[in-house]
Amino acid sequence: MVAPKTRDRILETSLNLFNQEGLAGVSTHRIAAELDMSTGNLHYHFRTKELIVTWLFRRFEERFAPCIDAHANVTALDDLWLSLHLTFEAIDEYRFIYRDIDYLLKEFPELEQRAQALTARNLVATKAMCAGLAEAGVIAASPEDVEMLALQIVFSTTCWFSFKRLTPPQKSPAYGASALAAYYTLTLLSPYVVGESKDYLNYLRAKYLR
Repeated sequence: MVAPKTRDRILETSLNLFNQEGLAGVSTHRIAAELDMSTGNLHYHFRTKELIVTWLFRRFEERFAPCIDAHANVTALDDLWLSLHLTFEAIDEYRFIYRDIDYLLKEFPELEQRAQALTARNLVATKAMCAGLAEAGVIAASPEDVEMLALQIVFSTTCWFSFKRLTPPQKSPAYGASALAAYYTLTLLSPYVVGESKDYLNYLRAKYLR
């Protein structure tokens, strides 16, 4: 098996540290120490922490974009479940971005427009998803309901990990944070789902609590 390139090792280690310890608390010295390399060697590949964050944000965009695009093809609850599942997997993999978004945009303002564009794209796709579910008769929702439901779903998916930092940790968590986020996001649909789809929605929600 071919060993990962040094740049990839730096990015993967940085991602793990940012996710575990927070973007603000991890320096290039900390990253170099974790990799057992000199700071000079790290700076040869990435001159600044800003470059590392920018590269990771680019990777997140590439990882997240297909999840957003998949929203447009949702016409059934199974499609919705899969789309949300993939969305939370992507966000969880790069969770420092949304969890530390205030610090990220303050320290790296050049990423603000890209973050806004990604969110706008997510909103449009999620609105199309909700409209598709309404047209398919899965949910009973007016155009205003569709607008607000899309906003709530995007809010939940992007702000979940920030919110979790404000809640006391459970002593014996039965499920992970991303699974619980998916459960709550599916719950947002509950008042709108009609007919037999309602029982199936409850089944999908319950799967996340097992």
